[in-house]
Amino acid sequence: MDDVLKVKLLHPDAQLPQRANPGDAGLDLYSIEEKNIAPGEAELIRTGIAIELPRRTEAQVRPRSGLALKHRVTVLNSPGTIDEGYRGEIKVILINFGKTPFKVEKGMRIAQMIIAPVMSVTVSVTEQLAESERGEGGFGSTGITKINEK
Repeated sequence: MDDVLKVKLLHPDAQLPQRANPGDAGLDLYSIEEKNIAPGEAELIRTGIAIELPRRTEAQVRPRSGLALKHRVTVLNSPGTIDEGYRGEIKVILINFGKTPFKVEKGMRIAQMIIAPVMSVTVSVTEQLAESERGEGGFGSTGITKINEK
């Protein structure tokens, strides 16, 4: 797998995605515009970049913990998926769950992008699925008995 993320700068204010610290999983994404996000509202924020992902990967757009904790601002469709073949501008949907307006500024780190491998599978119909320890338990089924036994 080729491990080069090619980035095209589409705007003079665009910044290359980068890690804040060596070893960080996420590459920071930066806003190229100023926008106000009212409480309870969402806005599409431009980054001014387009990317070419390595083969068999996706980019996952995730929230920044500092924005979530300090301002209650997060990525609405988290994680947002950018498919390998997409070549348009990367844009981030931010939502303000806070009680006061939030101002996005030019050059602000608004999200992080994780590059992850994608497994290609063949889909087939079957009449029988293999048994598993979990079985059909879902929606909090693991450990719920212990809570209800108290």
